[in-house]
Amino acid sequence: MPRMIFIEPKAPNLHIFTQFQLPRLGNYILATLLRNKGWEADVWNEALGAIDYDQLHGTDLVGISTITSTAPRAYAMADRIRAMGIAVIMGGPHVTFLAEEALAHADFVIRGEGELALSAFVDQWQGERQWAQVPGLSYEKRGVIIHNTQAAAVEDLDTLPHPNPALLLRDVRSVAGQKVIPVQTSRGCPFDCAFCSVTGMFGRRYRFRSTEHILEELRHYNHPKHTLFFYDDNFTAHPARAKALLRAMIAEGFKFQWSTQVRVDVARDEELLTLMKEAGCHTVYIGFESVNPESLKAMKKGQDLDEIKTCIRLLKRRGIHIHGMFVYGFDEDNWATVKETVRFARKTRLTSAQFLILTPLPGSETYERLEKEGRILFKDWNLYDAHHAVFQPRGFSMATLQKAQIFSHARFYSKKESLLRLFRLHVVHIVIARYARQINRLWKRKNQTFLKALDLLKTPGPASITLDYREQVEL
Repeated sequence: MPRMIFIEPKAPNLHIFTQFQLPRLGNYILATLLRNKGWEADVWNEALGAIDYDQLHGTDLVGISTITSTAPRAYAMADRIRAMGIAVIMGGPHVTFLAEEALAHADFVIRGEGELALSAFVDQWQGERQWAQVPGLSYEKRGVIIHNTQAAAVEDLDTLPHPNPALLLRDVRSVAGQKVIPVQTSRGCPFDCAFCSVTGMFGRRYRFRSTEHILEELRHYNHPKHTLFFYDDNFTAHPARAKALLRAMIAEGFKFQWSTQVRVDVARDEELLTLMKEAGCHTVYIGFESVNPESLKAMKKGQDLDEIKTCIRLLKRRGIHIHGMFVYGFDEDNWATVKETVRFARKTRLTSAQFLILTPLPGSETYERLEKEGRILFKDWNLYDAHHAVFQPRGFSMATLQKAQIFSHARFYSKKESLLRLFRLHVVHIVIARYARQINRLWKRKNQTFLKALDLLKTPGPASITLDYREQVEL
């Protein structure tokens, strides 16, 4: 029986979700697909424990999936595994856009969605090894790098297997006594935000699984100690489809709660919001991105501040928690934007928030523009986690942009703010805030060298500011 191991490298840096990590689903779907084809296949997630390379002996293939921030670790793994005489095939968003970089470390790269390409690849592996027949494959032949025509997107997502429940349940972590289980019901996003690489990976056409196909998977996890997270980039992009699924979930009487990612336009349909709550929605993750109208326009977000406010009000009315995500560093941003963003997040009493740094991810319009303008100063992919300043912004020095993020988390999760939440019985916020303060302090301690480097790096922009990061600092 041929054997393939799929590996997900550990993230290199701390962030607010460090203790709430979810395994990415791609490897589990691919491992299940290969098991169905008669292969021995497993998934190793480095975040759950160190990789035991000795156990790779006898393995035919190793697949390593990587996002941009884990690329250096993925490449180091690939080098070590190839030195053992084992072929390595890489996939994921980062290598989809930088396949030639990856081929310095891997034998093969699959660009884009992996299921159809990997299925064709293993057929050739066991057959004549005519790599030209594998769509979306990049490889080197006699010193020349060849990029086969991109594989077509999977038209019918119901043809893909559910991730093997035993594999997934083995690897998900418990948070406050709840196993958090990832599920994906759709792919693609009809929007094309300038800073996002999702459409480059999955396309703008929204594809979704049938309701019954999803229910079959959800029944594996129907337990009150399970919490599901729908990985969809925009769970409600097709409102009619979302409503049909939600009504079916209500009819099933599932015992789990769930959370997902949506856009602010979810609030345009109040029936949809009501169904979400009835179906067990606990929290939504929303990329508000900015409260600066000019920044929203520049990033092509397709939303405005009034719509953001309405969305928050209607979700809170139904008791659905909101995790708001904001991004600093657009050309229209400045220190006034930072202060206004934190005020807004506190005033609207979001359950939790992330204040991120604009990161030029390969495959995004932002990357192409900043690269062309020569404004990307750091190409250490370890830093591409939305928590490190890697390019020269217009409205800040790089050091000030970094301080803006640190300050925002300290202010939003301050002890003073938590005390106010205590009086309002916002228990979830208080628990998250304590954890966020710990992560913020630890991040600064582990990144002292990086922060000093930014201070020494005399980048253009308004004069750097000196901040008191103690939590009582007033805006």
